[in-house]
Amino acid sequence: MFLRIDRLQIELPQPKDASPDSAAAVQELLGGRFGEMSTLMNYMYQSFNFRGRDQVKPYYDLIANIAAEELGHIELVAATINLLLTGSTQPGDPASAPLAPGVESRNTHHFIATGQTALCGDSMGGSWRGDYVFSSGNLKLDLLHNFFLECGARTQKIRVYEMVQHPVARTMVGYLLVRGGVHAVAYAKALETLTGVNVTKLLPIPEVTNRKFPETRPYEEKGLHRILYRFSPDDYRDITRIWTGTHPEDGGPLEVQDGPPPGGPVPDLPPVPETFAPGFDPAELPEIARKLFG
Repeated sequence: MFLRIDRLQIELPQPKDASPDSAAAVQELLGGRFGEMSTLMNYMYQSFNFRGRDQVKPYYDLIANIAAEELGHIELVAATINLLLTGSTQPGDPASAPLAPGVESRNTHHFIATGQTALCGDSMGGSWRGDYVFSSGNLKLDLLHNFFLECGARTQKIRVYEMVQHPVARTMVGYLLVRGGVHAVAYAKALETLTGVNVTKLLPIPEVTNRKFPETRPYEEKGLHRILYRFSPDDYRDITRIWTGTHPEDGGPLEVQDGPPPGGPVPDLPPVPETFAPGFDPAELPEIARKLFG
């Protein structure tokens, strides 16, 4: 089961302006083949389907625990998309075409399907697909796939970073570059314990350090690239058998930290009456509040 906390893993800056085209690009990091939906569902199904858990429990703990963190990554990317879309249009009479800016935007689904909020899909409007999930049942093969998936995700995060300049998008990407780096190292170390092959020597892929990106530096200065959070009050404690030693890039000590990061507030999105979201007249609010709390 899952415990949900009503906070994002980091605090996102408040946008000064909307950027629907940036939101369209960021969608790839949510619902593309290498997006956060894919990392979540790959690790989630591998943890559901894990056989022989008692014999190799540290690997189960690692996959299951990282899956829990990925739930928060989906939440963070979706919040970023929502902030990038907020303010894209202005209220108006339907005959005045208040949603006209959506015609010129790269992803018209944001204006038609979801009321200017995130899609469970990619940057071209295609839906996320269940066949992106790889769960073979073979531990070595699944870990190797997970390492590949994290490296592919890092490549696409960097490319999206180079496409967008909006501070909300870059803040989010900077954080996920650091956290995705943790997961890539974790899977590399897991493979090393199984095979004796030093997979961490392949990192980073692509061959550019996180320190090249200004938005990663505050998190690396806090050591977040060396911390594996344990997303459970009592379980998944055997991740310490894998997440141990030193970081392959800076040589600093690896640490398991109990509990999630302190995080930041979930943005409170304003109504968008031109899309009928949430779909009531502001004059009705006092009566709704009376029914709920009176």
